[in-house]
Amino acid sequence: MIPAAASPNAAPGALSGRAVTIIGGGIGGLTAALALAQRGARVSVLERAGMRREVGAGIQISPNAGRVLDALGLTEAFHAASHPSHGVELRDHHGALVLHLDFARWRPDAPFRTIHRARLVELLETAARAHGVNIHLNRSVESLPQAPLLIGADGLHSLVRRALNGAETPFFTGQSAWRAIIPDDDPQPLTRVFMGNGRHLVSYPLGFGQRNLVAVLERDDWTGERWSQTDDPANLRREFAGFGGPVPGWLDRVAETGLWGLFRHQVAARWQDGRMAILGDAAHPTLPFLAQGACMAIEDAWTLAACLDADPDQGRALSRYQQLRQPRCTRIVAAATANARNYHLSGPKRLAAHTALRLANRLAPSTAFERFAWVYDHDPTA
Repeated sequence: MIPAAASPNAAPGALSGRAVTIIGGGIGGLTAALALAQRGARVSVLERAGMRREVGAGIQISPNAGRVLDALGLTEAFHAASHPSHGVELRDHHGALVLHLDFARWRPDAPFRTIHRARLVELLETAARAHGVNIHLNRSVESLPQAPLLIGADGLHSLVRRALNGAETPFFTGQSAWRAIIPDDDPQPLTRVFMGNGRHLVSYPLGFGQRNLVAVLERDDWTGERWSQTDDPANLRREFAGFGGPVPGWLDRVAETGLWGLFRHQVAARWQDGRMAILGDAAHPTLPFLAQGACMAIEDAWTLAACLDADPDQGRALSRYQQLRQPRCTRIVAAATANARNYHLSGPKRLAAHTALRLANRLAPSTAFERFAWVYDHDPTA
């Protein structure tokens, strides 16, 4: 069992008074900072961007990560900043229903929610500062500081990962993705996936009059592996012109969009060396087809802090952290990769798969959801 954060009257744990340096002030780094600070650590975060840093668009937070936010005391603030998600609809590119995953029915006490990434970062940053975390913005790290405990939450191109594992060359998956936020007042709490030949589009409401769009296309050429590349929305509309249902209306509202290539990375073989450790995308970059990237980072952060607080032997605690997290993250990365293939079927394979899913939707509607129950039912705090 992983211990919970200590109450104010509890005896101090192994983290009490310990200095920790975190590279990266995104969701994983800030969650780790807060979890460590709540256990008495003296935490500094080094973030290369400034106050107006690029933080992407919408993300989905499933109950496995939501339990961590609850344990950190963020339930009320998180719910105020996010939007409920009661299920997922899989539809063909014309808009006809293929499968409905009913979260509200099958897990009524385990909320799924969606949120703009910027709002979650702001929420975590505010909480971390309130617990005494020193967050240094505009602090680019070119070489690793000689800190007694250094945590790399520095993303896909992590310096800490490279120091632990050496250089890596990721490979292009043959897919690229557009991401956009559009104005939208439809509060229906559903994630909708429209599946076509070699492409699919995902959309969900974020609350506050916003909707998130992610559109993925198979292609022979590739784009740079970064969030900040922009593209003409006309290119997005052209590639998804044959889609029906609400998709044309959504695409008409896209004023600006980012475009990035989807690359496969290996889960890191080595997550720690007794002084340094990695979490989130630095340890296990994943494709976005199971909506677990941010969730895994949040899980990592809690587990890392709990292991360090439970054992004064830092090397042993970091080893325990890797033992607990690596198998689960490897399995999630593999499941996300498999979903990418399933969304883009064509011809007889698509007909057979959609027919089977529609039949299952009628006869055993919970079956598809239960295939992934191991993801959502996991409680990192217990």
